[in-house]
Amino acid sequence: MSQQAANGVPHRGKVLTLDSMNPNVKRVEYAVRGPIVQRAVQIEKELKEGVKKPFTEVIKANIGDAHAMGQKPITFLRQVLALCSYPELLEDNKFPEDAKQRAQRILDACGGHSIGAYSASQGIECIRQDVARYIEKRDGGIPSNPDNIYLSTGASDAIVTMLKLLVRGEGRDRTGVMISIPQYPLYSAAVADLGAVQVSYYLDEDKCWSLDVTEVRRALNEARQHCNPRVLCIINPGNPTGQVQSRQCIEDVIKFAKEEHLFLMADEVYQDNVYAEGCKFHSFKKVLFEMGPEYSSTLEMASFHSTSKCYMGECGFRGGYMEVINMDPEVKAQLTKLVSVRLCPPVPGQALLDLVVNPPLPDEPSYTTFMKERSAVLAALAEKARLTEQIFNTVPGITCNPVQGAMYTFPRITLPQKAIDKAKEEGTVPDMLYCMRLLEEEGICLVPGSGFGQREGTFHFRMTILPPTEKLKVVLEKISHFHQRFTKEFS
Repeated sequence: MSQQAANGVPHRGKVLTLDSMNPNVKRVEYAVRGPIVQRAVQIEKELKEGVKKPFTEVIKANIGDAHAMGQKPITFLRQVLALCSYPELLEDNKFPEDAKQRAQRILDACGGHSIGAYSASQGIECIRQDVARYIEKRDGGIPSNPDNIYLSTGASDAIVTMLKLLVRGEGRDRTGVMISIPQYPLYSAAVADLGAVQVSYYLDEDKCWSLDVTEVRRALNEARQHCNPRVLCIINPGNPTGQVQSRQCIEDVIKFAKEEHLFLMADEVYQDNVYAEGCKFHSFKKVLFEMGPEYSSTLEMASFHSTSKCYMGECGFRGGYMEVINMDPEVKAQLTKLVSVRLCPPVPGQALLDLVVNPPLPDEPSYTTFMKERSAVLAALAEKARLTEQIFNTVPGITCNPVQGAMYTFPRITLPQKAIDKAKEEGTVPDMLYCMRLLEEEGICLVPGSGFGQREGTFHFRMTILPPTEKLKVVLEKISHFHQRFTKEFS
C-alpha cells in the first residue's frame, strides 16, 4: 500500500530524480574535473588525516591553473586590482602613478565609482574600447569596433553563449558543431547540454597535431547525412595538443568555412603562449582581413580571449572577451538581449582584462618590472615545454610531439594488451586505468586522453607544463618510472 501523506495525498517520491531530470545534463562530461580529480581531492584529505601513502603530496597537473601551480601574479595587475577594490589606497605612496591612473580610470567608469556595482551587460564601455585598440594593434591596424566586443566571464562563458545562438532544428536539421579531436571538453559538454550534434574531425598526430582541411571536409560530408553542420570550432594554439597553426592552415580553414557556409569560432586564449622556433601566432581575424573583402565582408566569425592563460594565469577572476565579425545586426540585438539576462560579467574580471589589453607603456614607471615579470613567465614555460618533450621521448612506449604553444602536452602511450583487457574487465577505459594507477602510486593527477577524444586504438594523457621547473622534473621522472613499471606488470 502506498504511503499516505498527512492530508491523504499519496506520497510520490521526489520531483527531481535521475529519471525525471534534464537528459542533456546527464550527457555532459568534463574530464578536466572528472573522477580522477575527485579521487585526487580524496587522497589529499587522506594525507592530511595521516594516512600513509608512497608520496607526501598530490601534484595536480590536470588543469591549466597557473597560480595554483606556483606561478606568481604579475605585480602591476594586482596593484591596480587592489586599488580598485580599496580606493583608499590611492592615497598611499607605495603604489606607482601609472597603476593609480589605471585604477582611477576604471573606477570613474563604474557606477558609484565602485567595482561592486553592476556594469553594462556587454561590459564597461571604456574597457571595450581598450580591447578594440588592443586587437587593432595586435592585427597590424585592422580596425576593431568596440560595439562588436562582448566582455565575458572567462572565454568559456562567451563560447557557450555563441553556441546557444547557433543551435536549432530537429532530427536531420539539428545543428552540427564541428570540433577538433582531441578537443577541450568544454566544447563537447556545451554541445551535449544544448542537445546539438557533435561532429568530430581529427588532428594529425603524425604531423604535430596539424589540421588538414581534407579531414574536416570528410567529417562535414559524413555529418550532413544526419544533421545540419553550421559551426566550425578551432582552438589555436591548441588545447590539449599544443600545436600552433601555420598561416597557410588558417587561410585554408577560412576558405573552407566560406565555401561550406559555416560560422567560425576561433578560440585564441593561448595567443601569447608560443614557444617553438619558427612558430608564430596569427589571429584568424588578421588573416581573414588580409585575404581581402571577398572573405572579410562575408565570413561570420567570433573570436575569444581570456585573462586565465598566457603570462597572466589569472583564472579565478573570470575575465574574457569575444569579438563578433559580420554578425547580422538583428542577431546581434538578440545576443545583447541574451547577455543582459545574466546582468554582467564580474567587474573585477573586466578590470583585469583592461590591464591585459592596456599594459604599462615604455615611458611609464611600472613598465620595466612588468616586462621583466612577463618575459620570465613565458621564458620559463618555453623551457618547460622543451624539457617535457625531451624527457618523455626518452621513455620506451611514450611518444611526445613538440609543445609548440599553450600549456599542455598530450603524449601518446603504448599500453600492453593485458592492461587493455584489465580495463575492460573493470568496466573502464585503458588510459583511465593508467591515470588512476599513476595517481594511487605516485600522487600525480593527469587527465586521460579519452576525456579529450583520440583515434580508436590510441591512448594518451594530458599534462600541464605549469609546475615549477624543479617539480616538473620530478613529475616527468615519476611518470617515466611508473610507465616502465606499468608496462612490465602487464606484459
